[in-house]
Amino acid sequence: MASNRLTDVICKSARYDPEGNTKRKLFDGGGLYLQLMPTGSKTWWLKYRFNGKENRISFGGYPLVSLGEAREKRDAARKLLLDGIDPSKHRAEAKRQQTLQATNLFSVIADEWIENKRDGWSEHHAERIRKQLDREVCPHLGSRPIGEITSPDLLAIIRRIEGRGALETARKTLQTCGQIFRYAVMTGRAERDPSGDLRGALRTRPVKNMTRVDASELPGLMRKIDAYQGRQETRLAIKLLALTFVRTIELRHAEWTEIDVEKAEWRIPADKMKMARPHIVPLAQQTLGVIEELRELTGGGRWLFPHAWRGLQPMSENTVLYALYRMGYHSRMTGHGFRGLASTILNEHGFSSDWIERQLAHIDGNGVRAAYNHAQYLEGRRTMMQWWADYLERESRPNVLPFAAHG
Repeated sequence: MASNRLTDVICKSARYDPEGNTKRKLFDGGGLYLQLMPTGSKTWWLKYRFNGKENRISFGGYPLVSLGEAREKRDAARKLLLDGIDPSKHRAEAKRQQTLQATNLFSVIADEWIENKRDGWSEHHAERIRKQLDREVCPHLGSRPIGEITSPDLLAIIRRIEGRGALETARKTLQTCGQIFRYAVMTGRAERDPSGDLRGALRTRPVKNMTRVDASELPGLMRKIDAYQGRQETRLAIKLLALTFVRTIELRHAEWTEIDVEKAEWRIPADKMKMARPHIVPLAQQTLGVIEELRELTGGGRWLFPHAWRGLQPMSENTVLYALYRMGYHSRMTGHGFRGLASTILNEHGFSSDWIERQLAHIDGNGVRAAYNHAQYLEGRRTMMQWWADYLERESRPNVLPFAAHG
């Protein structure tokens, strides 16, 4: 046992003496001593030998570290020495592990993964992923070392999301977490990706098409669009949506710089597309007519369809939907529904499924090829889009004969 020679009274009253009349090191026993400094500070040190070499290690300053605490640290260090462990190296390794743990937190690695991906993402996509993680995952797992997170931990997150009926959010969240775990494995911060254990664990709901009217109701719908008494910009937005069957978000964020009237093309940049790939929409003569009519209303600004009262922002996401409601199509038709109608009718009239899928901007099974095929089948698609515009124009007139099948 170490011989304890110091007392709190001695430690408190001891002062550095520049004349050397008092000791500058007050020894307690077992190698522990209190170092007195000219500044008035007092520091605990332990002197010890390891592998025949003298070393020392600091335990902190007095009185922040009390005499009793310093003795506990000394005794712990002496136990390490008995086990053949150098206390200084043990502390350094503990600090290294602590630092490593701090940099291995799920939230830290998630941030790093996002930054690593930013060059290939749009700012909108990066922000969406960031918010998804901040809302769904980080409050529960963000402060935990990623290597300690298990499949049940991840499943608890997914079940919590599913519990509020957000099944698609649950799927996307699990997918995102899987990418983060795989990045951690790749960079040596985790041994494995626990998301793989949850294959088949996600709840699913029956697949159903986006709400849309039957093709037989299209003539009536087109006539109601033409007769719409609301804002002209809204009427033209729905008409353009019907003619181009783009996604509603792509229509809402359309900019005048993307429209090339001479080439009769609308070129949507990759960062606005769901699949993050550029998309070309051939513009039929009727579509160009809608665009020119719209130019008289909004051509002086950035957006084809600016917000009704916040002009620097694009049209509200519910504008088209609510207009369809006012036409009498509540729960029967959405802006997205034009995509399904176009796909069904064009397929029925014999157009190439490749042309249709490319025009719908659906992802190609070959990821490498898909990155370069935004202009694929362009001439065929031009013909198809003009046929579609002619079809809609004829359908909007009463008492017309149906189109013949396309060969």
